[in-house]
Amino acid sequence: MYRLLTETPADGDEVEMLLDLAFAPGRGALSSYQLREGVDPIPDLCVLMRDDYDIVVGAIRYWPVRIGAAPALLLGPVAVHPTRQGEGIGAALIAETLARAATLGWQIVLLVGDPPYYQRFGFHPAAPQGVRFPQPVNEERVLVRGLNSTPAIDVKGEVLPWIKINRH
Repeated sequence: MYRLLTETPADGDEVEMLLDLAFAPGRGALSSYQLREGVDPIPDLCVLMRDDYDIVVGAIRYWPVRIGAAPALLLGPVAVHPTRQGEGIGAALIAETLARAATLGWQIVLLVGDPPYYQRFGFHPAAPQGVRFPQPVNEERVLVRGLNSTPAIDVKGEVLPWIKINRH
């Protein structure tokens, strides 16, 4: 049995250990991490799952960004402990947090990930509609979806850090 919980500051070290376990070293050099630099994640959308032994077996975070002038969420990272993959933990985290994001009034969600996996959550390629993600990135892995009946197709432009756009 798993418990779905909103991440607290006390969970931070354990979530970071899971991220280190789930992703390759040097993940901080990825362009998606550069968009997060100096910006706090959205607290209500940082969610984790704990198992019966109180171990964090899955975690997801979202960060505010801009696509052109439009506010958007950058989904990720989402991580599942390697021994628990295939149990639906990642899907449960994504479904729950997309519903939360919609309730909070967010309209657009963007991510870099595996298209076949994320298409089942309504994500589709972002580049063909004019979304330009910072390089280096495999543009085929940049995906977007709308929330609250907002068509993601209406959003285009350069993906910018939240802080950079707000300084002007």
